[in-house]
Amino acid sequence: MNSIQQRLSLGLISVLIITGLVLAQLSLWLFDQGLRRYLQTHLHHEAQTLLAAIIRGANGIELDQQRVSASYQRPFSGEYFVVVLPDQQWRSRSSWDYQVTLPATTGLQKELADGPQAQELLIYRADFRRYGKAIQIIAAQDYTPMLKSFRTMQWSAAGIGLGALILLVLIQRILVRRALRPLEQMREQIVQLQQGQRTELDQQVPDELVPLVQQLNHLLQHTEDTLGRSRNALGNLGHALKTPLAILFSLANRHELNAHPELRDSFRQQLQSMQERISRELGRARLAGEALPGAYFECARELPDLCSTLQQIHRRDLQLGWQAESGLRLPWDREDILELLGNLLDNACKWAHQKIQIGVTYEQTHYCITIDDDGPGIAAELREQVMTRGARIDEQVQGHGLGLGIVRDIVEHCRGELVLDSSPLGGLRVIIRLPVNRV
Repeated sequence: MNSIQQRLSLGLISVLIITGLVLAQLSLWLFDQGLRRYLQTHLHHEAQTLLAAIIRGANGIELDQQRVSASYQRPFSGEYFVVVLPDQQWRSRSSWDYQVTLPATTGLQKELADGPQAQELLIYRADFRRYGKAIQIIAAQDYTPMLKSFRTMQWSAAGIGLGALILLVLIQRILVRRALRPLEQMREQIVQLQQGQRTELDQQVPDELVPLVQQLNHLLQHTEDTLGRSRNALGNLGHALKTPLAILFSLANRHELNAHPELRDSFRQQLQSMQERISRELGRARLAGEALPGAYFECARELPDLCSTLQQIHRRDLQLGWQAESGLRLPWDREDILELLGNLLDNACKWAHQKIQIGVTYEQTHYCITIDDDGPGIAAELREQVMTRGARIDEQVQGHGLGLGIVRDIVEHCRGELVLDSSPLGGLRVIIRLPVNRV
């Protein structure tokens, strides 16, 4: 969601900046062109006024200073003129000793010319004929104040545009956030599906999302139905095999086979192997067959009951302690975690002398479960062997040797890690790490 919002924000900012710059420059250019056309008319009128001031006097053609505007008399006033005749030339007093550039063409000049005191001049040239002589009149006006006004306008427009841009981006973020809210709600509902808090997505969504939600709900229902039929078929197969196996176990214990101990032992071993394999595969099918998980495992609620139950099953003098952070829960199916911890604690109760300790901690990237006992432990060279299916170190302890194998299946299903180590209590420590981010 944040990526979409960031891309939309960057796209909007880029479009607004480019559009704003283009519009600002275009507006200033149009304003500049309009102002130049206005000043061209003004300078043309000034040239005609100067033409009218050219009179025939006692000494020939003269420029009547009485008819010339006072601004041409004040030095560096910003208004200048040059009148060029074939045999003489007059300049305005305002230019003082500065020679105004004489343009080569008539009309308003496109480029600004340098003027006195760092002024930039807008120059206009008009050609006339009076008293039988060709007369060029060049009128110039300082354009520097207008340029300064343009720069002021540019900075003002930039400030206003920046403020408008920030406002538009904020409005856009609010609108995009509101527009993407249904998708965020769908994401939250999918998380609830993973947590087992709902079985389908709400269909009260915008019209554009209705087909997507309907297809997802249909897919969830179809997957659940298919897995349900698979689980039922596996369950029926398991129950169908239990009766023949029970009969075969009964036959294996008949007195007729006592005369053939090797045959009897081989028969019993094969039957037990079949029974263990069926139990394992049914357990694996149950793990793989959950389309949607059940409730999560609440440590503070489940661990005391689990410890109490195991204490009653084994010996009441066993000390089963647990430790977990307040409010900590494991984001995995409750039944899976109960089966995992039940198998591990059951093994610990069989081997422990008196004390068993279970701890659950959260460590940023994973959840860590440790189970310690004060039993004899397992030698380092035998720990890998214990992890194999059905392996048993001591045949005198009751069980089929499936406990750690089932635990390993559950850990692999959760994309976790199972490690056997030495316990500070003197026995075995079992360490399980389950990732925070579920794959």
